[in-house]
Amino acid sequence: MGCIISNLSAKFAFFPPSPPTYQIKKRDDGKLNAIYTSTSMPLTSAAGGVDDGGGCSVDVLSLLTRRGNKIIAFYFKNPYARLTLLYSHGNAADLGQLFDLFVQLKANLRVNLMGYDYSGYGASTGKPTELNTYADIEAVYECLQTEYGVSQEDLILYGQSVGSGPTLHLASKLPRLRGVVLHSAILSGLRVVCHVNCSFCFDIYKNVNKVRKVKCPTLVIHGTEDDVVNWLHGNRLWKLAKDPYEPLWVKGGGHCNLELDPDYIRHLYKFIYDMETMTTKTQLAKIKHRLKLPKKSNSRKSTAACYCCCIKVGQPGCPECPKSQCLKCFGRTKCPDCLGLRCCCFNWNNCCCWWPKMKCPDVKLRKCPLCLKCGCFSCLGKCGQCICSCW
Repeated sequence: MGCIISNLSAKFAFFPPSPPTYQIKKRDDGKLNAIYTSTSMPLTSAAGGVDDGGGCSVDVLSLLTRRGNKIIAFYFKNPYARLTLLYSHGNAADLGQLFDLFVQLKANLRVNLMGYDYSGYGASTGKPTELNTYADIEAVYECLQTEYGVSQEDLILYGQSVGSGPTLHLASKLPRLRGVVLHSAILSGLRVVCHVNCSFCFDIYKNVNKVRKVKCPTLVIHGTEDDVVNWLHGNRLWKLAKDPYEPLWVKGGGHCNLELDPDYIRHLYKFIYDMETMTTKTQLAKIKHRLKLPKKSNSRKSTAACYCCCIKVGQPGCPECPKSQCLKCFGRTKCPDCLGLRCCCFNWNNCCCWWPKMKCPDVKLRKCPLCLKCGCFSCLGKCGQCICSCW
């Protein structure tokens, strides 16, 4: 029953453009080229991406996912970039519609940008489902690692609307990720379709659970007058993040028009700049602060609060003061000398702390010279040179 409802939720959650706005053609040199479906012109020509040698400034890639689908991805190279942005777009859009936006983000943010179409979107094969989108973004991340040498320390994940699902899925698995951007993010699939406030086991994109696992700085961008997904969803995701960055609430912004606001590109650039200047030392300090590691305490404390008694049997030496008997340590589970669990109660003949330690300065051997055991009856309380005061 849950799988049937999950499939129905997926059908209502994904709306790929039909027909696609672009097509993929293979050039004479074997490389792929993307052209607009309506005009049959290359996408790169509209953005001035064709150089004098006829090469394309945008790499058009066809990637095979672990679920057997072939997805299309565009890689925009910026020679001045230090970080790479992996963009997971929203619903009812494909790479043809977002091409101009990607060009602007690459130039204004000074980043390398990788955008891709989910299975069933654009020229990608397969059907759009939750599991397919997870496999899609994993294939794109693997391509960034193997083909372009991008490590997770230099990667920022960007998820818009439905794209927040695969973004948080990958971010929860990468502990050293540089940053995450959630743009008009959703809490789950059913909250978008049915406008409910609870989660079910068959729900898709349970972002509420996954955002808690993200360990890197998280930026939330959301409109205050969102009709599709209430902006309170974004506010909740921001509060659940372990390392929340200063959010951007676009006043009067909707679900699909936040890019038009002037504060959008300024705040996003500030986030990218802070991620660039963040050093490894700063990241480690934040991780240590989140873990709240206890400080090392001094094992030697003052003996003012330690009151010795006259009990001679069944009590180990006090680990906090040099005295052999102390009420403060009576009944401890671990022996302070051998660190054995309850050795004083169950193995008294072989324990180093069953009997009180001798205080006589002339006695050099604390163990029986015959059997090398403490508390041996053959040498108990005997001292050849004096009568020890502790017996």
